Amino acid sequence: MEGQIVKILSNLYTVNSNGKDYLCHVRGRFRNDKITPTVGDYVKFDVENCYIMEILPRKNTLLRPLVSNIDRCIIVTSCKKPDFSSNLLDKLIVVLEYNNIEPVICFTKLDLLNDSELKEINIIRDYYTSIGYIVLDNQNIEEVKEILKNKTVALTGQTGAGKSSLINKLDPNLKLETGEISIALGRGKHTTRHVELIEMFGGKILDTPGFSSIDLNSLTKEDIKNGFIEFSNFNCLYSDCMHIRESECKVIEAVKNGEILESRYENYKKFINPDGR
Repeated sequence: MEGQIVKILSNLYTVNSNGKDYLCHVRGRFRNDKITPTVGDYVKFDVENCYIMEILPRKNTLLRPLVSNIDRCIIVTSCKKPDFSSNLLDKLIVVLEYNNIEPVICFTKLDLLNDSELKEINIIRDYYTSIGYIVLDNQNIEEVKEILKNKTVALTGQTGAGKSSLINKLDPNLKLETGEISIALGRGKHTTRHVELIEMFGGKILDTPGFSSIDLNSLTKEDIKNGFIEFSNFNCLYSDCMHIRESECKVIEAVKNGEILESRYENYKKFINPDGR
């Protein structure tokens, strides 16, 4: 039979097929061939012996979180406790763009901001909206439900950003565990310990463990540049312009004119030259 991996715990793979869950193991050849089944994988499996026999071709795969066949990814972005990180937000967007997954930005904990902080976040929200991204906050539950329809949607973001809390707002019956914020470290404590695919509102949503950092080591500089989608709106003198020091660079000019958000451009430069050279 064919089915989809919806949860992995230790060496047990929960495969859903026609509305029924099967607890399966994988053949030893997967390890020998260095094939790692992921949540979201469509597979062929032996029903009688409950063994996964084959992983069907993937549309895409994310490494962090480790999931496959994703249509959209909601980047759950805390504004405070843990503090807003434009660097992490832009890294995640670059990774999603590279994997042809539609990014959706969801800000959380807006109620913790003072007036000046809220004004700054609203400027950032407006900018990401202007370049074509869906931008929400965790009070826009009906909009999140629409995003889920007929889609497989992953949640990603730093530990303590509010991923499980968002799912609980979508379906209070799930009662997913949520965590406190470490005052000393300024970041969340892990609550979600595994990746699980949950069906809701005509789609599927993936709750995933949080993290505190992510790297772009597997991407080329060209991949990173392509992840900043607004740069393509500006025609530089050189087609291979990297928008760092080139003369007559329209992107650099756009940053100076306020057409490109300065913090986003600064993140781009850090991603291209992480050692600052």
